[in-house]
Amino acid sequence: MPEGPLEGVGVLVTRPRTQARELVGAIESRGGSAWCFPVLEIAPHDERDIRNSVGRLGKPDIAIFVSRNAVEHGIDYTDGAEIAVIGPATARAVASAGRVVDIQPADGFDSEHLLAEERLQDVAGRRIRIIRGNEGRELLADELQQRGAVIEYLSVYERRLPRVKPEMLAALEAHWRQGGIDVVTVMSVATLDNLARLLPAWCLQHLEDTPLVTPAGRVIKEMLRRYPASRPVLARGPGAEDMVQAIIALRSTDSGIAP
Repeated sequence: MPEGPLEGVGVLVTRPRTQARELVGAIESRGGSAWCFPVLEIAPHDERDIRNSVGRLGKPDIAIFVSRNAVEHGIDYTDGAEIAVIGPATARAVASAGRVVDIQPADGFDSEHLLAEERLQDVAGRRIRIIRGNEGRELLADELQQRGAVIEYLSVYERRLPRVKPEMLAALEAHWRQGGIDVVTVMSVATLDNLARLLPAWCLQHLEDTPLVTPAGRVIKEMLRRYPASRPVLARGPGAEDMVQAIIALRSTDSGIAP
């Protein structure tokens, strides 16, 4: 069997376990090895609590889903509004739920690109429901309010710091010490925050020395702010194929991953 482009490369995958399968499969199909270390836990809110919250909101003109988690737990609460999404994974989740996306960035996958869409320019007087987790960036709300929109949040899930058993942390540290982690993947600043909180001290000390791949420019900036000597790499997007191609490209560079 021919050697894959990631043969011998160990990748730390930090996505929630239920969302990590696609990336793990893409890494392993190229010959790499994936070590799952979920640093975010998604906990849906009680349906009764969500419905009570909806009852206090007005009828929206536009419902914005900030993630596929928001779609999974909040697709039933659009109240007939136009549906807007930030990125392709969220759009696919809407389609899988049998609904139609009305507003989506032509390219890009963040709040800035969504805000650039023509249909979100003239929103004065329109009521926009942002469906999300328990917290998140305020850029969408702030900018749309400046454009005259009425903004209401609907929180449908909570992002939690997982409880990791000591033996799991010890196993990760041993694997890393033995050279089993060559690349770390991080999807968001929240992921980076939790990773720093959960990693054993030795692993945290070596995070700066380990290439980090992310689809988010904000993660690049935050990583360099915390670890000036680090080598974060920006993937073209958050999809599994985008992430894997960034890792493959990293390996091909002189300063990348040692073969």
